[in-house]
Amino acid sequence: MSNRPLAAIILAAGQGTRMKSKKHKVLHPIAGKPMLHHLMDAVDDLNPAKKVVIVGSGKEQLETALAGTGSDLAVQEPQLGTGHAVQMAEDALSSFDGDVLILYGDVPFVPTKTMQAMIDRLNADDAPAVVVLAFEPEDTQAYGRVITDGDRVTKMVEHKDASETERACRTCNSGLMAAKASDLFALLNRVDNNNASKEYYLVDIVNIANEDGRHCAVVLTDPFDVAGINSRAELAHMEGEWQQRRRARAMADGVSLIAPETVWFSYDTQVSSDVVIEPNVFFGPGVSIASGATIKGHSHIEGATIGADTSVGPFARLRPGAVLEEGSKIGNFVEMKKAVLGKGAKASHLTYLGDAEVGEGANIGAGTITCNYDGYFKYKTVIGKGAFIGSNSALVAPVTIGEGAIVGAGATVTKDVGAGDLALVRAEQTAKEGWADRFNAASTKKKAAKGK
Repeated sequence: MSNRPLAAIILAAGQGTRMKSKKHKVLHPIAGKPMLHHLMDAVDDLNPAKKVVIVGSGKEQLETALAGTGSDLAVQEPQLGTGHAVQMAEDALSSFDGDVLILYGDVPFVPTKTMQAMIDRLNADDAPAVVVLAFEPEDTQAYGRVITDGDRVTKMVEHKDASETERACRTCNSGLMAAKASDLFALLNRVDNNNASKEYYLVDIVNIANEDGRHCAVVLTDPFDVAGINSRAELAHMEGEWQQRRRARAMADGVSLIAPETVWFSYDTQVSSDVVIEPNVFFGPGVSIASGATIKGHSHIEGATIGADTSVGPFARLRPGAVLEEGSKIGNFVEMKKAVLGKGAKASHLTYLGDAEVGEGANIGAGTITCNYDGYFKYKTVIGKGAFIGSNSALVAPVTIGEGAIVGAGATVTKDVGAGDLALVRAEQTAKEGWADRFNAASTKKKAAKGK
């Protein structure tokens, strides 16, 4: 493994017109994370000394998205091809003497280990001038071809410029490369635009190095690792591919997915073994689930911490800040936001818990809501250990229900309830003897009269 300093050049200057979006192409998310950030995370695992992102249209969006990442931005304007794009990084790397990875912002799933393999091959004893990352898809489509002899590249050619014999080659160019900085820019300065598109092709540095009597090497990877995304359809396809792999990994790790194809994970979902996930569950960012939990069908969960041996759903909605402690239960049509449900506590159905703290073993009846917002500010509700909240209660925050207290059904609680107390907030029930019989008889007679 090389100890030389590393720089990454990430090309993200494309117009992205096929996305038909005001959002920059590389900022469209997969599994809840912008595709550019998927790639940047993999790059960061290599601890690069420099990161240069080549931008064009949408520069302001990328500046915002990359703030705090330690990346330099270089502008490609006009856009004259991939070779020209990489040249835009020369100033940012003027004093850099190390290895350079060339990556694409719309190719988000290149594994760190694959990048490392490219660097290792670059620094092998036979010292290739350039390392090309290639793949062998089932359908070679219009990909550029990598003509090889063993792992040595004899020629690189774009599909539109390739002969029929060259197009028969199944080894395709991903566009990703590695080279030493001292070689890279010297080779790029010799690239011309004598081709069908009148562009400066990055691939030409391989042919130039070969003409100089040097050699270039190829590293092969899985087609998924280098799949590019240029349209909404390709975005959806890659989302599906990512999800399929994530589901398989979850099941291999001991998670039961009843209908795997209906479960959607976020990029950072953490699921322990012996968790059961029923059909049609969606996870947004920031979810962790401890062993023994059951997530029932049609639940939507984000930003939540779900403890051991808990039960969620069906049809539950857990929003950011929801915490379920061990053995607690959230039932059907319950929503939680910035609330803690204590050990063994239950909210079994038709309840909203927002900005709340529910003590151990408390029971929240159906139709209960914590009224946490007055139109300007949020307020907290505290429900003590072992408290019982009757059905259809409204707890108007800020309010505290003491340990072991009982709130009678239908109450609107605006004042604190002491430990062990009973709170009843409802009008006294009255009865008018025979009133319903008289009303029904009169109404039936009136209806019959109108029907004549």
